[in-house]
Amino acid sequence: MSSRIVADNSLSINNVTTPYFDLMEMDDLTRRPASAEMPTLGQLLKHVGDARKEAAGDGSETPVHHALDIVDAAGVGPRSLPFVLSFSNLTYSVKARRKMSLSSVFPRRRSRLGGSAVAEAPAVGESMFRRTKTLLNDISGEARDGEIMAVLGASGSGKSTLIDALANRIAKGSLKGTVALNGETLESRLLKVISAYVMQDDLLFPMLTVEETLMFAAEFRLPRTLSKSKKNARVQALIEQLGLRNAAKTVIGDEGHRGVSGGERRRVSIGIDIIHDPILLFLDEPTSGLDSTSAFLVVKVLQRIAQSGSIVIMSIHQPSYRILGLLDRMIFLSRGQTVYSGSPSQLPVFFSEFGHPIPETDNRTEFALDLIRELEGSPGGTKSLVEFNKSWQSMTKHHQTTTEAERNGLSLKEAISASISRGKLVSGATNTNPNPSSMVPTFANPFWIEMATLSKRSFLNSRRMPELFGIRLGAVMVTGFILATMFWQLDNSPKGVQERLGFFAFAMSTTFYTTADALPVFLQERYIFMRETAYNAYRRISYLVSHAVVALPALAFLSLAFAATTFWAVGLDGGVSGFLFYFLIIFASFWAGNSFVTFLSGVVPHVMLGYTIVVAILAYFLLFSGFFINRDRIPSYWIWFHYLSLVKYPYEAVLQNEFDDPVKCFVRGVQIFDNTPLGSVPQALKLKLLDAMSNTLGMNITTSTCLTTGSDILRQNGVTDLTKWNCLWVTVAWGFFFRFLFYFSLLLGSKNKRS
Repeated sequence: MSSRIVADNSLSINNVTTPYFDLMEMDDLTRRPASAEMPTLGQLLKHVGDARKEAAGDGSETPVHHALDIVDAAGVGPRSLPFVLSFSNLTYSVKARRKMSLSSVFPRRRSRLGGSAVAEAPAVGESMFRRTKTLLNDISGEARDGEIMAVLGASGSGKSTLIDALANRIAKGSLKGTVALNGETLESRLLKVISAYVMQDDLLFPMLTVEETLMFAAEFRLPRTLSKSKKNARVQALIEQLGLRNAAKTVIGDEGHRGVSGGERRRVSIGIDIIHDPILLFLDEPTSGLDSTSAFLVVKVLQRIAQSGSIVIMSIHQPSYRILGLLDRMIFLSRGQTVYSGSPSQLPVFFSEFGHPIPETDNRTEFALDLIRELEGSPGGTKSLVEFNKSWQSMTKHHQTTTEAERNGLSLKEAISASISRGKLVSGATNTNPNPSSMVPTFANPFWIEMATLSKRSFLNSRRMPELFGIRLGAVMVTGFILATMFWQLDNSPKGVQERLGFFAFAMSTTFYTTADALPVFLQERYIFMRETAYNAYRRISYLVSHAVVALPALAFLSLAFAATTFWAVGLDGGVSGFLFYFLIIFASFWAGNSFVTFLSGVVPHVMLGYTIVVAILAYFLLFSGFFINRDRIPSYWIWFHYLSLVKYPYEAVLQNEFDDPVKCFVRGVQIFDNTPLGSVPQALKLKLLDAMSNTLGMNITTSTCLTTGSDILRQNGVTDLTKWNCLWVTVAWGFFFRFLFYFSLLLGSKNKRS
């Protein structure tokens, strides 16, 4: 026996319903023998794409509607339930700021007429300024393999919070209660591998095409033991089944780049999270923003996913009558409490016994939500409905005791083994390990595969936005051109020395300021990173290494461009070897600055705040670098900042690269009077003064006598601690240190969990 689901509007003529569009029979699904294996996830999504494309206006042509024959579950015969996700007494509270008023600060006494005080005293554990807000209050229930459990309620009722609690997206110490799979406590490591969480927001790279986005998801979630052709075949099948064939070669797009439509973007978001065919599937408002037909077909697909051996748990705001018929279990929430838990078919009996029968002409869920909202506004709230639901649940469990005792459940290991045998968990699972947590690998691929895939994706995304690198290169070239023309061919006079010092200070600080563009890079990718690492798509260390690897080629090119623009134009010393070191120290400066800004992007959540902090700290680095005030003149209580300054080490390195020649002279004879009040006196008077100095000192000082060498200039500026190569290594080490800190910020600040 089968039932036919027609995904179109029908035209009724003379009481005969005729399909408005031509129908196509799916023989491969409807005429499958009863003993055949359940279809995979790819086979279940075949029809959602076309209907959603038409409803959302996607694509250039209107797809043909299909009628899908679905084999009745009774025809297959009864089977044991491999997975049961049970949760009991889930309670979650947060500290919220109390609204302050004069009445709360100075509570009134009870009036003589017996009236109650206006302000309530803080409860136990609360303070005058903070109160405890309970988001989940003693929530219990279960979801079974082959069924869809929907969480319903008004905005703020706790739907998303309950989904997060079941998906282990709430910190362990904050959530009270238990979540178990087949009676065994669900470990965080195992849950990450066997589950998927589809967020309500679409978090995608804008310059990748639909096909590339899904292919990268396959590279992350599918094991390297699968060949490239098999991964590509899985992606192509998913594209067909999601109805994205016409948009496969189109970029995702963003505000500045035109791409796919909103409906197609939503389908891509779902596709990347379910490409590995998970056992547990959590969805936060999957029908949000969709029309009635598209929403129905999405839930229909979710029903077939559940029938393939998955547990599907989703939150939904207000399902239509047709969607209601696809749901197996429902939980209605009101301000964090359960007001109904059971099947949709029991709703009329439940509310009838509660004293509010549902009219036959009303939508059951709409009536229930309206009644809950009405009770919430009453003085007693929904307390009566909550208590009635508890008594109803106890009575229902009493009647189901025999049925539950007869059900022959499977252990977690047996259930996972059976699931693997049916083709689920293609992320590299095996059914030979006795430990359930060890049956599935933590990550589908080794470190180097993840790093290579992440690097490839970043290079591809950056290559399609050449204007970003062009702006960076233009800024560096313009700065180099201005410096080259401003400090053109400096001489070896005392003024030339002073001008060299100014050039080096400005040039080295510029290399750090131009790396501030790295700040928004991770801030834009933060939520994509959190979504992908939350369920072990790749390791955080893989992202760290690939992030650095992708940045190095651009930094090397910018360093070479700046060095070539300024070195010979300014007339710096050292020849080819001097230029090579000059290039290396600029490259090291770019590396250290980029790493510093990247670390800040992992700590600071907002771009403008991050730019403010970067500019301020880099200004402090320049102040304590030794250019404005020599190290020997810095107060002892600030000397520590001098050694923490990132500008100090490259600045001292280029000074040594320029002035390390002990025989090169920069002050001869009468040049000693330059940069002094005597510098403006006639030349003859300078010679007389020079003779007088010679007689006084007892040495012959002529106009060609060298009075100051490069080594003297280094000593005058306090550059005596480290050699130029040591300064280079310290600068490079600063870059690795800030990358190390960035890694810790990824570990601590990107857990994607509620506290």
